[in-house]
This record gives sequence, C-alpha cells and structure tokens, in this order.
Amino acid sequence: MKALIVQFLRFGVVGTLGFLVDAGTLLLAVALGAGPYGGRAISYVVAASAVFALNRAWTFRDRPGGAPLARQWGAYLVLNLVGFAANYGTYAGLVAWTEIGARHLVLSVAAGSVAGMFLNFFLSRQLIFRPAPGAS
Repeated sequence: MKALIVQFLRFGVVGTLGFLVDAGTLLLAVALGAGPYGGRAISYVVAASAVFALNRAWTFRDRPGGAPLARQWGAYLVLNLVGFAANYGTYAGLVAWTEIGARHLVLSVAAGSVAGMFLNFFLSRQLIFRPAPGAS
C-alpha cells in the first residue's frame, strides 16, 4: 500500500509539471495563432509526452512494462485518450459555457487535468508500466 501511495504522489508531482508544460505550450500556441482548441490539442500532446518520460524515469521506474520504448509511448498516448477525453471535455466545456473558463484558459486546463488524473494513473499503472515478470 505504501508503494502505491508513493507512486500516486510521484504521479501527482509529475502531473503538476505536466500541467505547467501544458499551460505554457497552450499560451504559446494561442499567441502564435492556433486558437484555444487547436492550441489545446497541441499542448496536450507535448505535455503527455513529457509526462510519459518523467513517469517512466521516476514514478514507475521499478515497473518497466515490457514493450519497447516507442511502442510503450504510443500505447501510453492511446490509452490515455480516455483521460484526455475527460481532460479535454472538461476544458472545452468550461471554455464554451463559462465566462471564467473562457477568460482564464489556465484555470480550465487545471480543471481538465484533475478530471483526467485518476483515469491516467490507473491506466498507466495497470497497462503501461506493469511490474516486471516475476515481480510482485
């Protein structure tokens, strides 16, 4: 149980860093003309890639998975589309339907991040970063 709690806390730290990458990339993409929706799609892929690398190196370093790196990264992005749906759906809903969400995109990103966090942790832990064969 202690290992699970430590993993979740590390996942939260990495997620916070991912949020900063996500929000920073979004603001840059919007400033470059991508718009709030296209910019968010770009920022999500950039942040998800950074989070994958950090989780692989730190959060789940004792759970290598079993797939080659490129396949593991691809599977991570595909499986986390469930979390992305919750994340982006929350973001888009707040931007479209609330004044505060539309005026403060970073708050909408934060709400989306929380919505997808638990799904992403479960999927990452159970399907991407599985224990090595023979490990408990």
